[in-house]
Amino acid sequence: MEAILSPLIRSWQTPELRRKILLTAFLFIVFRLFAHIPIPGVDRAKLALLFSQNQFLGLLDIFSGGTLVNFSVMALGLNPYINASIILQLLTIVFPSLEELSKEGEFGREKINQYTRLITIPLAVVQSLGMYALLKSQGIVGIVDPLSLVTIILTMTSGTMIVMWFGELITEYGIGNGISLLIFAGIAGRLPVVVSQTISSATGEQVTNFLLFGAIGILVMGATVFINEAVRRIPIQYARRIRGNKMYGGNTSYLPLRVNQAGVIPIIFAVSLVLIPSLLGGYLTQISVSWVSSLGRGMTALFNPNGISYNLIYFILVIGFTYFYTAITFNPTKISQEIQKHGGFIPGIRPGTPTASYLNYILTRITLAGALFLGIIAIFPSLAKGVTGVSTLLIGGTGVLIVVSVVLETVKALEAQLVMRNYDGYTKGLMEKYPISNDQYPTRKEEF
Repeated sequence: MEAILSPLIRSWQTPELRRKILLTAFLFIVFRLFAHIPIPGVDRAKLALLFSQNQFLGLLDIFSGGTLVNFSVMALGLNPYINASIILQLLTIVFPSLEELSKEGEFGREKINQYTRLITIPLAVVQSLGMYALLKSQGIVGIVDPLSLVTIILTMTSGTMIVMWFGELITEYGIGNGISLLIFAGIAGRLPVVVSQTISSATGEQVTNFLLFGAIGILVMGATVFINEAVRRIPIQYARRIRGNKMYGGNTSYLPLRVNQAGVIPIIFAVSLVLIPSLLGGYLTQISVSWVSSLGRGMTALFNPNGISYNLIYFILVIGFTYFYTAITFNPTKISQEIQKHGGFIPGIRPGTPTASYLNYILTRITLAGALFLGIIAIFPSLAKGVTGVSTLLIGGTGVLIVVSVVLETVKALEAQLVMRNYDGYTKGLMEKYPISNDQYPTRKEEF
C-alpha cells in the first residue's frame, strides 16, 4: 500500500503533476455526469434486469465504463474503440505495410491511431443498431419512427466519439492511459452503489458470507497483482567488440517474459464466443417447429451461465485464446533475430533457430500459468457464488483484473514522471554526497 500511496503523495506535491491530476479528475466528473443522462423512451428497470441476467451485456457494460446499463448518451462507451483497436492490431499482423508503419515511431503510432478512430465510427453505428434491436426485442424500447431511430444512432455514435476524445485528452495532458482510466472510473463509480444496496438488503445470516466474500476478493486482488508483475528473466550476454583502442559490449542484460502476456483480451474473445450458442438457443426456442425449439432449449440448458458445462467450456476457451493471442503478439523468431543483430546470445544456447526454440519453450511453460489464472478469473463469479452463496455482490473477475492492472499502470506512470522531473535533483544530491575531485578521474593511459 505504501508503494502505491507514496508516488501519489509526491505527485500531488509537484505543481505540474498536480495540474495533470486535477485535469484527469475533472474529466472523470464530466464523464460520470454524461453517464447519467439517459436516452428517452427506455424502461430503465427492465434494462437493469436484462443486464443482471446476461453476462455478455455485463461485460460490455464494464468496457463502456458503466454507461450502457443506464442507456445514457454515452451508452456504447469505449466498446467500438476497443473493438477497432483489436481489429487493427490483428490487421497489423496480417498486412506487412501496417506492421512497418507501426515501427515508424511517433509518426506511425499517430497514423495507426487515426485509422483506429476512422474504424470506430462505422463500428459505433453498427453497434447502435444492434443495441436498439436487442432492447426492442426485449420490450425495453418501443417502436420509434425512422427520424427518432436516426437520432438515437447519431447520439450514441457521438457519445462514443466524445468519450474517446476524453480518453485521448487524459493520455496527452493527464495521468496514465486515458482509455484504461475511464474504464476504471466506470467500474469504481458503480461499486459504492452496489455495496450500499447489498448491505441495506442483508440479513444477519448473510454477514458471515459477506465477510468471506470480501476475504476472497482481497485474495483475488493480491493474486492479480502477483501475476501481472510476474516475469521470467532470460539472461542475454553481449559479445565484446574492439574498435580502435576501446572495448565495447561484454555486458549482461535480461529479456523479461511476462507470465500474463495477453492481459484481459482472451476473456473478451472467449465470452463473446461462448455466449453465441445461448443467444442462438433463445432465438430457436421461439420457432414453432418442435425439433428446432427442442434444439434451442438444449443449447440454452447446455450453455446456461450458472451451469457446470458453460463454465468448463468458458475456462477451456480462455486458455486456448491466451495461447493464441500470445502467439500472435510475441514472435520468438523475430526476438532471436534482434538479439543476434545486436551481438547478443543466451548463455548455453546458440544464436538463431536454437534461441527461437528456447524462447518458445520457455514462453509455452510460463503462459500456462497465466492462462490458468485468466481461466479462474473468468469463472470467478460462479466460483464465488458457489462458495459464499452471495449473488447480489459478485465482483466480476474481469473487473478486478482491469482495476488492478490500471492502478499498477498508473502508479508506474507517476513514478516515471517523478523520476524524469527530479533527475537533476537526484544527480545533484549524489554529487554532494559522493564528491569526486579532478585527480580521481582516470587518465587516458589508465583507461587502457
